[in-house]
Amino acid sequence: MNKKGIIAIVVFILLILIGISIKLFLDNNNGKSLLDWNITTIYGAVGGGKENLLADPDFIRILKDKYKLNVVNDAWSNGKLIKDPVVRGDGSKYDFIFFSDQRFFDYYKLSPDPLKQEASREYVVKGALALNTPIVIYSWDIVTDALINEGIVTLSNGVYYISDMEKLIQYIVDGKTWADIGFNQIYGKINIASTDPVTSSPGTSYYGLLASIMNRGEVTEENLNGVLPRLDDFYKRSGFLNNTPADLFELYLRTGAGGKPMIVDYEKSIIDFANNNPSGWEAVKDRIRILYPAPTIWNSHCIAALDENGAKYLDAFNDKEIQDLAWEKYGFRVGITGGTYDVSRLTVQGIPQSIDSVVSPLKMNMYDEIQNSLRNQ
Repeated sequence: MNKKGIIAIVVFILLILIGISIKLFLDNNNGKSLLDWNITTIYGAVGGGKENLLADPDFIRILKDKYKLNVVNDAWSNGKLIKDPVVRGDGSKYDFIFFSDQRFFDYYKLSPDPLKQEASREYVVKGALALNTPIVIYSWDIVTDALINEGIVTLSNGVYYISDMEKLIQYIVDGKTWADIGFNQIYGKINIASTDPVTSSPGTSYYGLLASIMNRGEVTEENLNGVLPRLDDFYKRSGFLNNTPADLFELYLRTGAGGKPMIVDYEKSIIDFANNNPSGWEAVKDRIRILYPAPTIWNSHCIAALDENGAKYLDAFNDKEIQDLAWEKYGFRVGITGGTYDVSRLTVQGIPQSIDSVVSPLKMNMYDEIQNSLRNQ
């Protein structure tokens, strides 16, 4: 056989060996392409309220391209995260936990309470707040005008603030009707619809805010008992409460000022809605009003990294591209308050650049006391 024939046979054998090697590589790497061979798959136990962002194709792409991470998210409730063993179905560890409320994040870092039959907890290698959104009151143009006339709402630099939240609370507790304040276009008593604080995280945060306002801005374990009777009274007058924020927000949009004059929700909801339902937003944008309680309270989504890969995921939330996506498309404030995001780039008007009047979140045991008191009403 001549030299050319030998070379051809060698090349042919090499091609076969290369083909076999590629097949074995793909079989052993779950079908990943050669370009994806250095991507690490990590697993997270994730609380609700941010599903759309975490499933966004651009978010997934950024994590893969810049941080070489493929993230698998398992849905958990906050209550289970602090009580049950936080492990995957096959018993393996998670790389991170993504809480949807800071009180659960703070509580997780404490030793488990044996009296509550809480499971042992994983060591938190690194933890931080990743996403933020404040509690707001959604209302309508005609309702807001009536509240302005009562001195309850003020307009400043294009933003509506509930500047006398105490007065509004007292109107609700006193059972005042809309007609009592000269507003005859809506029937019934003045009320702010919220999700149930006994079963829903947004509702619980809202009642934590109410407790702070009722106690002049500071609630402590020592003075909480003095506030509970007022909270109980407010709760009894609030009527039927929907169990999920999504249901309540949809009812607000569908029934208008007559059905839901005011509701409690997060700021992010209207930004998410406007971006993902442009025709629906176009139909209501001139009538919707976003009212910022002064003070308000943050809903903070926090990440507890349980290993180095989880810490890498947490660090990715400092990425400018991820922060812009989280803010402009889904309404989550990120990074330094007032500095990392730009309200002028939003479709929605009437949103302030910074939230300056804020009360601190209560501790877990204080929220538990509020919920137990309300549960007995």
